[in-house]
Amino acid sequence: MDPKAVLEFAAKNSAKIVDLRFTDLPGLWHHISFPIQQLEEKSFEDGFGIDGSSIRGWASIHESDMLLVPDPKTAFMDPFRDTPTLCMIGDVIDPITKQAYPRDPRHIARKAEAFLGFSGIADQAFFGAEAEFFIFDNIRFDQAAQHGFYFIDAEEGRWNSGREEHNLGYRPRYKEGYFPVPPTDHYMDLRTDMAMQMMACGLQVECHHHEVATAGQTEIDIKFDTMLKSADSMMLFKYIVRNVANQYGKTVTFMPKPLFGDNGSGMHTHQSLWQKGKPLFAGDMYAGLSQMALWYIGGLLKHAAAIVAFAAPTTNSYKRLVPGYEAPVNLAYSRRNRSAAVRIPVYSASPKSKRMEFRPPDPSCNPYLAFAAMLMAGLDGIENKINPGEPLDKDIYDLSPEELKEVPSLPGSLEESLRALEADHKFLLKGDVFTEETIQLWINYKMKNEVDAVRMRPHPYEFQLYYDI
Repeated sequence: MDPKAVLEFAAKNSAKIVDLRFTDLPGLWHHISFPIQQLEEKSFEDGFGIDGSSIRGWASIHESDMLLVPDPKTAFMDPFRDTPTLCMIGDVIDPITKQAYPRDPRHIARKAEAFLGFSGIADQAFFGAEAEFFIFDNIRFDQAAQHGFYFIDAEEGRWNSGREEHNLGYRPRYKEGYFPVPPTDHYMDLRTDMAMQMMACGLQVECHHHEVATAGQTEIDIKFDTMLKSADSMMLFKYIVRNVANQYGKTVTFMPKPLFGDNGSGMHTHQSLWQKGKPLFAGDMYAGLSQMALWYIGGLLKHAAAIVAFAAPTTNSYKRLVPGYEAPVNLAYSRRNRSAAVRIPVYSASPKSKRMEFRPPDPSCNPYLAFAAMLMAGLDGIENKINPGEPLDKDIYDLSPEELKEVPSLPGSLEESLRALEADHKFLLKGDVFTEETIQLWINYKMKNEVDAVRMRPHPYEFQLYYDI
C-alpha cells in the first residue's frame, strides 16, 4: 500500500487509533498510539515525535527526540484490540539531520539489502525463518539477593503424568513430541487460531505442528520473503503468537532453552540469492548447489562465531548450543546431517527451491540484526571465494575423537561469541551496514547486562552441588 491506500484502508476498517511499532536493539517491539485523525498523507514524510531516551541501546537523555515515520507497506489491522486499530512499523529518523537513526535495527537491515544491490552479486536475498517456541500454562520466576528461582508448568508437560487431580494422560514423552495427533497434541486448535490470525494480518502460513519437546513446544512456518520483509514478519509473528496464547490463558516464550533435559527452540533460517527473478543458488555441484552458493556457505562458516553474537544472542542460547547433542554446533555443511551448522534441503529438485539453511540461530534474536549479519557473511564468502571445505555427511555420533577434532565448533557461551564478534567484524562494516559504534555498543550492552549479570549471581544448581562442601 501507498499512503493514500493506507488512509482508505483505515477508513474502510473504521480505524479509530493508529499504532506505530519499532524495535529496540535487543529485539523487542515497542509502540505508541495516536488518534486516527492525526494520520495524514504528510505523516508518511513528517513522521511522529517520540522520546527515544528510555529505549534499550538508544539515545542519551540529551538527544532523546526522535521521529517515527510509518512505512505504509506494513499496515495491518490489530486483531486483538477492542477499538479498531491500524498498525504500521515505523522507521526511526533523527529530527535534526533527517537521516535514519543508525541504532535502529530496521535501518541496519535496510542497509544490508542496499549493499546487496550495490555489490552487483544479486538484487534480492530471500530469507525464511522457522521460529520454534513453547506454550506454557504458568511461569513463575524471581531473583533477589537471597533467592533465585524459576518454576514452569504446562498441562501438556510429561512431568504431570503422575498428578492426582484431573489427570487424563496423553502427554508427549520427553524428546518424543514430534507430530503426535490430538489428544496427545494438546494445542492443535490454539496453533490453528494463531495461524488464522497471522493470515488475517497478511502473513503467509505454510504449516504448523508440534515440535520435539514435551510441554507444548511448537513450530509455525511462514513463507520466505525478502530479508527486510521477513524480519518485519518475524516481529509480527511473535506479537500474534503471544497475544493469541494470552487470550487462551496461556503464555509463550521464545527463550531457546527453558526446559532441562529436553529439546530447545531454534530458528533455522533458509537463505537464497536471486538476480532478475532467477535463482542463483541452483547448480550442478554438491547437493545441486551453484559455486556461488558454496562460497556463500563458506562465508557463513568462516564468520559463524561472530554471527551467533547476533543470531544466538542470550546466555540461555548456549544451553541449546551444546556439543554432542542434536544442536547445530558443528561448523560444516551437509544435505542430511542436522547437527551441521548449514543444511541443504533436498525436498524438491526445482531450481527455485534451492537454498541453504543456517541452523544455529534461535528465536530470541533480533531478526533485523541477525539476518543482516548472515547476509553480510554470505556476501563476504562470495566476494572472497571462501571454500567451505568438504561436506559432513557422516553421523556426528559415529565420528571418532580424531575425526571430531577436525570439525570446528561454535563458541560455547555468549561471552565467547561476543569476543569472536570483537575480533571478526570487518565483513559487517562493508557499505556502512553495521558501524563500529553499533557493534561496540552491542558488545558492551550484552556483557554488562547479560554476561556479567548472570555470572555474578549464584545458580540454583550450585546449591545442589556445593552447599555441603
